[in-house]
Amino acid sequence: MNEQTLKILSDTRRLLEEKSIPPGEKDTLIKLIGILSISLEKYSNNHADKASLAQALIDNQALLAMLKQQTEELDTLKKLSINLTSSLDLPDVLDALVSEAIQLIPNARDVHIFLYKNGKLSFGAALDSKGNRNTSWPKPRTNGLTYTVARSGEIIIAEDMQKHHLFTNGPAEWSGSIIGIPLKIGETVVGVLNMARSNVGGFSSSELRLLSLLSDQAAVAISNANLHQMISRQAYSDTLTGLPNRRALDERLEEEVLSARRNNYSFAVVMMDLDGFKDVNDTYGHSTGDDVLRLVFNQMARGVRNTDFLARYGGDELTLILTQSDISSSRIVTEKIIEGMKKLKFVLPDRKKLKLGISGGIAIYPVHARNGADLLRAADAALYQAKKHSRGTFQMARGVTGPIATHNIGAE
Repeated sequence: MNEQTLKILSDTRRLLEEKSIPPGEKDTLIKLIGILSISLEKYSNNHADKASLAQALIDNQALLAMLKQQTEELDTLKKLSINLTSSLDLPDVLDALVSEAIQLIPNARDVHIFLYKNGKLSFGAALDSKGNRNTSWPKPRTNGLTYTVARSGEIIIAEDMQKHHLFTNGPAEWSGSIIGIPLKIGETVVGVLNMARSNVGGFSSSELRLLSLLSDQAAVAISNANLHQMISRQAYSDTLTGLPNRRALDERLEEEVLSARRNNYSFAVVMMDLDGFKDVNDTYGHSTGDDVLRLVFNQMARGVRNTDFLARYGGDELTLILTQSDISSSRIVTEKIIEGMKKLKFVLPDRKKLKLGISGGIAIYPVHARNGADLLRAADAALYQAKKHSRGTFQMARGVTGPIATHNIGAE
């Protein structure tokens, strides 16, 4: 590096000191001028050219700062894209969103995301500056910030919550500033992101750009997660009745076996088959038969506990998993099922009333089997015995000693 270049760099430092440019930007400018000056030595020995170059770079320091900021924003966008697409599980996506959001803006107090569908808001995720997740959140008010943002599809900033009309009569602890941002796919709002700060005042243009980048990524991530969730539900649901299908049953059964083994409890598997359903199909056709299945299966689903699991096994067969149940409690449940079938009301196309019965087989873990496949086989074998020898009853699987093995639940 020759004396002219060294002098230019010295003069540049002096000019930068006079302009009170931040140290980080000053170092960047000096390095850039040094590189360009060395490059110019190959093509020009004109001191004025190098000096004017240094002055031009200093005069355009604001432009360089803007370019640096935009580079940082692009890096942020890349990071957001990677983190928000690493999972298609909606809770994971929402947790990632609030984690990224609270890091973007200095002095952020908390971040909330609410999902918006069919005109209703539902809680998605929350995170505060202390790292607490989903601990508590205020329910969105009908005419509050979140609903207003969701309905309008526009960003709303309250620079001072205690003076903003959307927070009139709000709790005293609602202070500082807050921004509500719609998460949109096209013109459709899929959610709202709220970010609150303890200090009053607006958000800078840089902060707004970063939050805009986040909101665009967030909307896409939520939409993709919702689509994945819908497809997953379809893969595990019976298309006719909406009940869980055989695939869902197999997975739930294995989970139940593991849980029962780990926590030392028993549970029941009940296989059921409708008596007289074939006649409905043969007489009135499959369309009426489908209507009957939907009626019967959905009525039965409404009668089971939230902790139990009812699935369509195939045709007119159902499988019911009664968690934390034994022989005695499974008898009570199946007796109720028989009584429920007697109360079933359905008028057939020829105005006759539908009359259906139900037969079933029961297997208890770990009495009759210790894995899912064997439990199903044991319950199915008991169902076969009920259909063959005593329709309209629920038979207990073989393998239990004493009178329990021959007890016919629901028998007269």
